[in-house]
Amino acid sequence: MDLSTIAGILAGIGLIILSVFLSSVQPDVYINLPGLLIVVGGTFAATLVSFPAQELGKVWRVLGNVFRNNEYSISDDISEIANAARLRRHGDLARIEDQLSRIGNPFLRTAIQLVIDNTPTEEIVNILQWRIKRLREQERAEAHVFHVMSVYAPAFGMFGTLVGMVNMLFGISGPDMLNIGHNMAVALMTTLYGVILSNLIFKPIAIKLERRTEKRAMIMRMIVEGTIMLAGNRSPVFIRETLSSFSAHHDDELRSTGSSSGKASATQRSSMADDF
Repeated sequence: MDLSTIAGILAGIGLIILSVFLSSVQPDVYINLPGLLIVVGGTFAATLVSFPAQELGKVWRVLGNVFRNNEYSISDDISEIANAARLRRHGDLARIEDQLSRIGNPFLRTAIQLVIDNTPTEEIVNILQWRIKRLREQERAEAHVFHVMSVYAPAFGMFGTLVGMVNMLFGISGPDMLNIGHNMAVALMTTLYGVILSNLIFKPIAIKLERRTEKRAMIMRMIVEGTIMLAGNRSPVFIRETLSSFSAHHDDELRSTGSSSGKASATQRSSMADDF
């Protein structure tokens, strides 16, 4: 579970509710179901018109990833590539085949399989880069849906405002003056709902999905570099150190101090010893 996403949404809603209670004489006036229906219903209706149903189905399945703490272990991928390089140098391709089924990363599994199948390096790079491009296009399209929803929500908030203003102006000339306040509330609250949904829900989700895509693409590019070195029959130590440097800016090694630094160094020395 990604606590930052949940904490951010709850904190935003909490601050909005707190500001309402501190500044309003009658807080329940901020609860306006017709205005909320206009914004939420209009936003989802416009989204259904804008995108195919099949594409939207994939988006809602991916939405769960926003609330999950998806940690990608770069060190595990580096170890798998270094281990494959060690076995390949020893001519033990059968053991590499056996270990392929235990590799959790399908992209890495495909890359190593292509190497042990003696696929030309240029073709390997083309295949892997095509998969990276396809991943980025697919996941950016998913994030784009939420960017579009973040535009629709304030637009339908403005629509609700116009509806409320028309009803309010029409009521001024009528005998029932009590509906003027109700219509004015609808007019103002729909804009408020649209702004909240856009800037607290839809746009942050889109940004989070885009950042997740970029992180996955970075790991995949690292695997491509490791695969090139594996195909070139480079030493396991060279591969491990090069890929560790490649991913250093994503893993803050400077946080380790004192005994924890010693433990990390011991672990790294143990991994390097296994490469020979």
